[in-house]
Amino acid sequence: MRPSITTLGFDADDTLWHNESFFKLTQDRFADLLRDFSDPADLDARLRAAENRNIGHYGFGVKGFVLSMIETAIEVTEERVPARVIAEIIDAGRDMLNHPIHLLPHAEATVAALAKEFRLVLITKGDLLHQERKLAQSGLGEFFGAVEIVSDKTPATYLDAFGRHGTGAAQALMVGNSMKSDVIPALEAGAWGVLVPHDLVWDLEAAEPPEGHTRYRAIPDLGALPDLVREIRHI
Repeated sequence: MRPSITTLGFDADDTLWHNESFFKLTQDRFADLLRDFSDPADLDARLRAAENRNIGHYGFGVKGFVLSMIETAIEVTEERVPARVIAEIIDAGRDMLNHPIHLLPHAEATVAALAKEFRLVLITKGDLLHQERKLAQSGLGEFFGAVEIVSDKTPATYLDAFGRHGTGAAQALMVGNSMKSDVIPALEAGAWGVLVPHDLVWDLEAAEPPEGHTRYRAIPDLGALPDLVREIRHI
C-alpha cells in the first residue's frame, strides 16, 4: 500500500521557537523612543505600512524590520529624528539578532519522535544567516534532512521543496503557525496543511482558515502532531 505521508515540513519561527514576542517588545521600545513625535497607535500603523511596502525590497526578518523602523522614524519626525534614536533602533535590532532561542512546548520531543519515521524538512522565511544561527542554537538541526530558507512561501515553494526533498507534495504535510504562509499555499500545492496556532501573529500573516478543505487540520500545540499524523496515515 502506498504511504499517504512520507515527508513533514515544519515552519520555524513561532512554530518551533518563540519569535514574534521579540518583535512586539522591540515595537514597544520603538514607541517609547518616538513618544515625543507620534502617538503609539499612529506609529504602529505607519510602521505596519512601511513593512508592507518594504517586504518586496528587504524580505522577511529582523534586518528588514529595522530598516522599516528607521524609515518610519524619519517620516514621523519630518526628517528631524535625532541620531541617538537611530542608534537605539539599530541596537534594538542587534539585540533581536543576538537573543537566545527558546523552544516552544513539545517542539523537541515531537520533532525527535517524528524524525524516526518521516523525512523532516524545515521550510522557513527570513534572513539566511539569522535563521541558520537560530537553527544551530535550537539543537533541532540534526532531526531535519533538509533546510529551506526562502524569501516567501507560495504553492511553488512547497512543490519544489517537497519534490526535491521528498516524494512530492501529495505525500507531504506542512505544519506552522501562519495560515497565510504555512497552511494555504501548502494546500494549494496539494499537501496537507496543519495550523498550530501561536498567541502572537504578525498582522501581515493573517488569513481566513480554509474551512471544509479535506486536507486542512488545526491542532492546539505540537504535542498533538504525532497522533494527527498517525490518524492521517490511515485515511
